[in-house]
Amino acid sequence: MTAALPVPPESASAGVAGAREPRRLLLRGSFQQLLLLAFLLIAALLGGISLRAVFTFDGLMGQSRGFAARALQLNAAVQGLGDRSATMERAGRQSLILNDAMLRKRFDEAAREAEGLLDELVPGDVPPDVARRWRDELDDITALFAGPPTTALDREKSMAAEFRELERMTAAVAQEVQRAIEERNRAMATELDDSRARLTRLVIGTIFLAVVLAIALGVWLGRPFKRLERAIVGLGENRLEIPIDIRGPADVRRVGQQLEWLRLRLTELDADKARFLRHISHELKTPLAAMREGVSLLEDGVTGELNENQREVARILQQNTAVLQSQIEALLSFNAAAFEARQLRRQKVDLLNLLEEQIDAQRLQWQSRGLAIKVEGTPQSAQVDAGKMGTALANLLSNAIRFSPRNGTIHVTLQRVDGRIRIEIQDEGPGVQESDRSRIFEPFYRGQVQPKDAARGSGVGLSIVHEYVAAHGGQIALLADGSGAHFRIELPHAL
Repeated sequence: MTAALPVPPESASAGVAGAREPRRLLLRGSFQQLLLLAFLLIAALLGGISLRAVFTFDGLMGQSRGFAARALQLNAAVQGLGDRSATMERAGRQSLILNDAMLRKRFDEAAREAEGLLDELVPGDVPPDVARRWRDELDDITALFAGPPTTALDREKSMAAEFRELERMTAAVAQEVQRAIEERNRAMATELDDSRARLTRLVIGTIFLAVVLAIALGVWLGRPFKRLERAIVGLGENRLEIPIDIRGPADVRRVGQQLEWLRLRLTELDADKARFLRHISHELKTPLAAMREGVSLLEDGVTGELNENQREVARILQQNTAVLQSQIEALLSFNAAAFEARQLRRQKVDLLNLLEEQIDAQRLQWQSRGLAIKVEGTPQSAQVDAGKMGTALANLLSNAIRFSPRNGTIHVTLQRVDGRIRIEIQDEGPGVQESDRSRIFEPFYRGQVQPKDAARGSGVGLSIVHEYVAAHGGQIALLADGSGAHFRIELPHAL
């Protein structure tokens, strides 16, 4: 007889959905709308301040590029003015001495170019009186070209002195240009500092407002979501006896209803699984026992003497029924272990005592093979299920005894590392083949290397170890160092 399954919330409320559906949809969407509104508001605040910063710094960068271009232009003009002054001096003095028209023409061309460069500097960069004095000096130099040839040498000396004065005036122009560039840089730096201060205040205010909104939303949503988290953790830890009732927005309550339905469904599935295991244990083991008994009667000749071929067939049947029964028992054992792994009864356990108990329980097995077991470590305590952790340690010890060579040694260590408890068991056997390492914890998987003097294992021992260790929140690994098989268990929450 199959138990009735719990009905999902959607199906249970289908009959009354007509009149309440619009209101339910509105309430169900309220959480999403509020969340979207909060995100949009925060995004608008941050986006607005970001755009303000972009536009402000874009304007400042444009001004900076304009100032830099103007500074390069001014420096180039000042350098050109100096070069033209030097060209005028060479051409003018040589023209006076040699009375060469080409040299005079070169002087006139350099003078016109120099005046053009000075015109570029005048608007706002060079004071008008400085430019005027520079032009007056150039006029005085030009006037020295007039005169008889007999006075050319004297006029050349006077021109040299005038060019010294023109050089001084050119240096004054360069100094004024440099002062104008520095003033622009100071103004730019002041404007940049003011803009940065304004943006800093805006950013701090926006971040503060966004944090307030985020905290308010987090506080409002935190309680129902914490309850959801506790409910999910309870389902994961198989605490199915605690009802789930989540208060909060409608959509959060709906998730709580789904979790409650899931809890009831898992409860039914666990009950079905337990019934199935009991049923299959009875239904399969009983006929298998009858088959084995019948084959034994055949081998004993109860139904008549068997010939050699018939005895061989009976022997094969006997072996296969034994293997089948062993596999069924292993399946039941693994399923039972997987089911029980979710039902831990934690208590404070001294793991060193637990190890010694498991070693003592298998004393006959390891002493009959002449083995020695060396235990190293100090007492360590943890909140574990003593029965299940003892089964895990017993399976590892049994595996190490089974694969150890006669008169070998099994090393067991117990220590605390970074707040976690570490248990290591290493034997001196053939170890695990490289091709078997990735599948060593799979159910019913048997490695390539098997001991010659022992019965073939079922392949579930290490799988049960893995299930129990994982249920405790720990990890088990097969290490690749040294000889033999080296297993390491790490458990959290060392006391």
